[in-house]
Parts: sequence; C-alpha cells; structure tokens
Amino acid sequence: MLILHDIENLFARRGAEQYSGEPVTQLEHALQSAWLAEQDGADDALVTAALLHDIGHLLNDQGETPTLRGIDDRHQFHALPFLRGLFQDRVLDAIAWHVDAKRYLCATRPDYWAALSDDSKRSLVLQGGVFTDEEAMRFMQRPHAQEAIRLRLWDDTAKQADLATPDLPHYLARARRCMLATDA
Repeated sequence: MLILHDIENLFARRGAEQYSGEPVTQLEHALQSAWLAEQDGADDALVTAALLHDIGHLLNDQGETPTLRGIDDRHQFHALPFLRGLFQDRVLDAIAWHVDAKRYLCATRPDYWAALSDDSKRSLVLQGGVFTDEEAMRFMQRPHAQEAIRLRLWDDTAKQADLATPDLPHYLARARRCMLATDA
C-alpha cells in the first residue's frame, strides 16, 4: 500500500513524463483532472479519484505511448492494490471503472467518440472497444458507475497545455481528508 508521501514522491520522480501522446505531463494531467473535479463541485473522494486515476501509468511503466505498440497497460487496475486500504471503495471504483466509462460513453453519446484524442481512440480499441447495449446496461449497475462517468469526462478535458491549477500539496490535503486511516 502507498501512503501520501509515496504518492508525492512518485509524482516528483515521474510526473514530468509526457502523458501518452498529449500536450501535458503526467502531473499536469493529474492536477487538471482534480481541478476540473473541484470546479464541478466534487467532494474530496472524487477529487482524489480524479487526481489518482492514472497513477497506474506511473506504477506500471510501459514506456512512452504504449498504445502505439498495441499495449493496454491496464493502468486502471494496476493502481488498485497500491491504493486499497488507503481510500474508500468510492475512490477505488471511480479509478477502476474510468476506462469502462469511456466505453460506455462511446456507446451512449453519439458525438463522444469523435471528441476523443487520438491516443484515447487507440486505447479504446485495446481496452475492448465500444460497449454493446447489454454491456452498457451492466456497467450502469456497478457501484459508483456515475462517479466513474464524471471522472471520465474530467479526464478527457484534462489535456490542456499551460493550464494553471493548484499544486499537488493542495490536492494531497484533500486526499488526506478522505483517507481511511489518519497515520498515512
């Protein structure tokens, strides 16, 4: 299990890396996602999920833009063992389901796919493609599916070069408030 200090160190070590084919770094993407959640009135748990939703990319290094090599790094699941015990299921489920939320949105919103970045379109194929109607219905029955959809929408727009956001300590303070244990 990671503690907040470990998360801070991980972003310090790897946060400056380019975010797969996008005009932002890993840290900028995380901060922008959290900022968008905050601007949308999300509570600490969802802001934390937005901040940490792609931390699996940093924990499971597959090199630069793995989708170009046909690799799905399954980042949404790779992070969970490191965060379980630190945060509640609501945070973990939003992280776990944010990829499937993309598949759901492609199935249910006609213009959604066209607005995805090239890398998101490539990864969609590797992640199983657009949900069928039955898969979309089953997705919505999962715990916290609505939160995962909100997270996905913030994720999609958190790719803006030079967007000013609060810093990492600001969001780690919010994460601290929704931790399961106070000694981490």
